[in-house]
Amino acid sequence: MDNNTSIALSRLTTQQRTIDMIANNIANASTAGYRAERMVFADFLVPQPRMGTVQGGKQLYFTQDRATYREQTEGTISHTGNPLDLALGGPGYFQVQTAAGPRLTRAGRFGLMPDGTIADESGNALLDTAGQPMKVSVADTQLSVGGDGSLSSENGPLGRIGVSVPADPYKLVAEGSRLLRADTPVTPAVSPKVVQGAVENSDVQPVTELVTMMAAERDFQFVTQYVQAEGQREQNAIDKIAAPQS
Repeated sequence: MDNNTSIALSRLTTQQRTIDMIANNIANASTAGYRAERMVFADFLVPQPRMGTVQGGKQLYFTQDRATYREQTEGTISHTGNPLDLALGGPGYFQVQTAAGPRLTRAGRFGLMPDGTIADESGNALLDTAGQPMKVSVADTQLSVGGDGSLSSENGPLGRIGVSVPADPYKLVAEGSRLLRADTPVTPAVSPKVVQGAVENSDVQPVTELVTMMAAERDFQFVTQYVQAEGQREQNAIDKIAAPQS
């Protein structure tokens, strides 16, 4: 395989990953608290030590997807009236307890488990400021959540919902469409802004994502045509070289 084809194939690989990422964004356009993923591209330089002094021939420039990150734009807030639907109006994340350990989320659709534990749609317990599951009793029928995350009922205070801020939000690792793993330290939010009876919508703009998808697919098709043309050119050259001399 020649250098031209190798470089083009590196572009095809990264472009396919881009299309997959955009498709995932579109699929989660209605997922509460979801933030769009983006890809960072970079050149991967390969030195060519035996190219001498030929201008432009000392390095090959391959394309690589260097990293991915999530946008930090807040989604719009929709009011639902459900007392256990919670949204965050500022930075930070709710913490839930999963089988793999605590995870962060902005998907604030919570409900009650049979034992009174407040949990997300997957049954992961919502944690308080001390890292313990939030629970209510059968006697607590009128739940109220303050802007600072304090939970109370007609019987008095029940605790305070934990809101955490990661040291580097761009290094969060997605686990599914709603949960994030923090590989950097997290600290309690100084002034959380919890909104009761509401959920934060996804920040994905479907029309924008579709336009980006079409542009990415056009690039993919162009590079594919180039690779096919290069393959045909090389085959023609081989046929001429291998042809018997008359």
